[in-house]
Amino acid sequence: MNNIIKEIENAQIKENITEFNTGDTIKVFAKIKEGNRERTQAFEGVVIKKQGGSTRATFTVRKLSNGVGVEKTWPLHSPTIEKIEVIRRGKVRRSKLYYLRDRVGKAAKVKEVVR
Repeated sequence: MNNIIKEIENAQIKENITEFNTGDTIKVFAKIKEGNRERTQAFEGVVIKKQGGSTRATFTVRKLSNGVGVEKTWPLHSPTIEKIEVIRRGKVRRSKLYYLRDRVGKAAKVKEVVR
């Protein structure tokens, strides 16, 4: 039974995924269906966490919209995700950035990696 599940999961893994880490500022282009039309909408924010492995891997992105924090969690291999663009690389020392939820303004920024 496990072999069947693994085969199905391996068929759904995307090959061309952009490499990003926690603390990076990314732009996620997601497909949205409105009635019979389909369009692409961008969601730009800081990656708070990445978790899971293989096809079950997910990531959470947080942004401030009109002073309100908005978080979205996507499956990494979801067919609704068109592409992921890394805008800035962040310098962080932990894998889960939950402390950003309590911060506002400049305190909620993540330092950029200088390369």
